[in-house]
Amino acid sequence: MTVKPKVIDDGRTVTVLVPISIRRRGGRKLVLAPNGQHLPGAPASRHVDNAMVKAVARAFRWREMLVSGKYSTIREIAAEEKINESYVGRVLRLTLLAPDVVEAILGGRQPAELQLEDLLRRFPVGWREQRAAIPSSSP
Repeated sequence: MTVKPKVIDDGRTVTVLVPISIRRRGGRKLVLAPNGQHLPGAPASRHVDNAMVKAVARAFRWREMLVSGKYSTIREIAAEEKINESYVGRVLRLTLLAPDVVEAILGGRQPAELQLEDLLRRFPVGWREQRAAIPSSSP
């Protein structure tokens, strides 16, 4: 579906209305085309989502704490970090993301419509299925 700008000409002024959406990503505002995609021909911009990067970093740090034996349960990590146990579990699932999806997030090349809350919901653990469910932008 292509959405075209609307031109209003009242004889004295010409007004052009362009439908856009504004999303917050990592504390910054991002302007998207009506279909939610980058404009054709526009260079792929990098928008590092600090919240998403922080969550991925936490996930790998917490996984290392479990693997090393520093903590033996999610409950212990949650108690130490003073956060909800279920949140720790949801964040830890980010360690199951395909490497190219993680790289896209860290490099700010993830799709504009991808939000942290999307990643904290259940996603497929198979990388092929994951890539279909969580598309990553090319480098």
